[in-house]
Amino acid sequence: MVSPSEKAFPVSWDQFHRDARALAWRLSGAGPFEAIVCITRGGLVPAAIVARELEVRLIETVCIASYHEYKDQGDLEVLKGISENVSHLGNEGGKGVLIVDDLVDTGQTGALVREMLPEAHFATVYAKPKGRPIVDTFVTEVSQDTWIYFPWDLGLQFTPPISHDDA
Repeated sequence: MVSPSEKAFPVSWDQFHRDARALAWRLSGAGPFEAIVCITRGGLVPAAIVARELEVRLIETVCIASYHEYKDQGDLEVLKGISENVSHLGNEGGKGVLIVDDLVDTGQTGALVREMLPEAHFATVYAKPKGRPIVDTFVTEVSQDTWIYFPWDLGLQFTPPISHDDA
């Protein structure tokens, strides 16, 4: 449930697919990219769409946990690093590597991955103001107090009218 101080931004599968393809379109002139590193879990879906659109076959994951108990962002924990065959691209700086995530929020996760691949191009579908400076390319900026509900987090259920939020 969204608190009174937050704005809800529900994203459907269709909308997310359109936004991820728009990201690929924006990235088409920024490459070429030899590999994609997606930040899991949120980066998996947009990375698959971007990889298809840009015809990138080498896809790697970096697994970082930052949200615990769903909405509470805590300490960052690297669960799986980037493989050497990808991290060594571009003279070990990540040149030619595209980092993809669904969202940059505070920028903490992005900054950690940037340390791993300082010369990589970092792209997200959505960006919030605090994390915006860490991203090279994004599609949509939302306010810091907006909670994005991604389609993989949603189920179909009744939603009361906005006028009932004050009740």
